[in-house]
Amino acid sequence: QVQLVESGGGLVQPGGSLRLSCVSSGRIFSMYDMSWYRQTPGKQRELVADISSGGIVNYAASVEGRFTISRDNAKNTVSLQMNSLKPEDTAVYYCNARYWGFHAEAGNYWGQGTQVTVSS
Repeated sequence: QVQLVESGGGLVQPGGSLRLSCVSSGRIFSMYDMSWYRQTPGKQRELVADISSGGIVNYAASVEGRFTISRDNAKNTVSLQMNSLKPEDTAVYYCNARYWGFHAEAGNYWGQGTQVTVSS
């Protein structure tokens, strides 16, 4: 079973920055498409950013230009650099990994989430 462990959440003032990291225990990290999602109480989980196994990135319109997703396959890590944070960015942020090929570690995996709170 692949485990994803997020870190880097916390409390930050509006306009500030945070960097989230997600480390995978899997052996085929480079093959996963990786994403960051976020969720607030009473709302559906929404996609924030993703990066394919080939390095293609995609962002939600609400974070475009402020957030940057990146991956380091040598360290089994995906990161989310969040700048110019707004109160509406407050949420629990989740890491997601997906691979549907023929491999024992293929599948769809989620981390436990890390809280980001943007408040003065």
